[in-house]
Amino acid sequence: MSLELPRIPSTDLSLQDLPVGKTSLGNAVVVGLKEIWAHKFRSALTMLGIVLGVSSLVAMSAMVQGMENGQREAMLAIGGLQKVRMEAQRVPVEQRHLRDLARGMTMADVEALKAGVPDIEIIAPEMRLDMDPTLQANGKFHRTFMTGGVVPEKVKIMEHEVEHGRMFNDIDASEARPVCVIGTGIRDELFGRPEETGSEVIPLGRTMTINGQPFTIIGMFKRYEGEQDRKQRLEREIELQRLKSEGKVPPKGPARGQGRSGNFAFWIKNNTVYMPLNTMWHRFQSGLSNAPPEPRLSNIELKVRDFSQIEQTLAKIRNIMMVNHRGIEDFAFRTFEDWSADIDRFVKNARMSGGLIAGISLFVGGIGIMNIMLASISERIREIGIRKAVGAGGLDIFVQILVESTVIAVVGGVLGLAFSRFVVLGITWVAPTGNDPVITTGAMALSFGFAVVVGLLAGIFPAVKAARMDVIQSLRYD
Repeated sequence: MSLELPRIPSTDLSLQDLPVGKTSLGNAVVVGLKEIWAHKFRSALTMLGIVLGVSSLVAMSAMVQGMENGQREAMLAIGGLQKVRMEAQRVPVEQRHLRDLARGMTMADVEALKAGVPDIEIIAPEMRLDMDPTLQANGKFHRTFMTGGVVPEKVKIMEHEVEHGRMFNDIDASEARPVCVIGTGIRDELFGRPEETGSEVIPLGRTMTINGQPFTIIGMFKRYEGEQDRKQRLEREIELQRLKSEGKVPPKGPARGQGRSGNFAFWIKNNTVYMPLNTMWHRFQSGLSNAPPEPRLSNIELKVRDFSQIEQTLAKIRNIMMVNHRGIEDFAFRTFEDWSADIDRFVKNARMSGGLIAGISLFVGGIGIMNIMLASISERIREIGIRKAVGAGGLDIFVQILVESTVIAVVGGVLGLAFSRFVVLGITWVAPTGNDPVITTGAMALSFGFAVVVGLLAGIFPAVKAARMDVIQSLRYD
């Protein structure tokens, strides 16, 4: 009577590759990698969900981080957290019966705040026209809402830097001289961009009309731009030089991504026109039939000395303003702390929504891993029976299957991290923003860790099923 040995079905793995008896962790990893290599196409499809999930999670985090960096950069560019803005507002509903007594914000408020709140480092009142004025020079027209009468301290509040010429002084203000300082965006629109004219135009001493009133340009601010805008400008300059060297005519008009589509804070600074506050009053306001008896300010911007004391400082400012306005609250505060909170809220929501979408992709990838492991177990029932017959315990089988599923997730996670860079480049090319995406180490570690956890969880059920298989039934399986 001959004893027939159990027949092992043919696979891509040799008998020497099969772990027998007790299984070490290293041996299980090697077997997992060989299983992936033996079923390349099936393993690639299984890992696809993990790859997409990891790459989308990293790409989403990079895009959000880039936008956050841009918002923080813009906030610092126009004053930072220490800046507070007071704007004129309509009288509240409960005080409508007092609206005839409301006088709005005036220079008397500015003097009272200077004398009564020593915590204020800089204070800068501003008066603007009710409608966007029309600027004209060099036969061209342009409109901008950033035209205002200010005091020289305004440049400190807005972090401006006069690169050419000078800022107007107290003498210009006291005599209401028709002088102004402009940003490079105004220069570009009225006198030509450097890439169009072949050199940088500095229109000092040139005349520009504002709603028909002639003004002499005495200064120009430096160009403000974010990192992405700077790169686009340099790329455009290189391209224009290449076209000129080839004898071709460079295209006219703004470069791609230039203007409001870029960082709005920098656009505002570049499209600014400042004139003395007294000039604004005498040239555009005092002659109107409905003009108030004294200049009314559009806003008052100030910078506090200590941000940690901003709440106490705002309380002092509000008390003085309420006394000056006889209890009528026709003004409102706008702090950059609110802007910072808005940024934090946006980042949190964007990360949660993007993480949820990427998490769903990883969940789908986990289902794929579980499915492939169940299929693998079905193909290896006799192998599992032989291993148990020669001494392997249920824990050995459990560890082997769990490690194999984790190996699939790890390989998919590594490929996902590599692929994430191409996803970020693709998103940036299709939908460019004002800031470059930033791939952080934390986002990569989180994505990879999530993928490994998904692999572990996906392998638990198949591993338990394999560990509980009966030896006799497994050996009889054909």
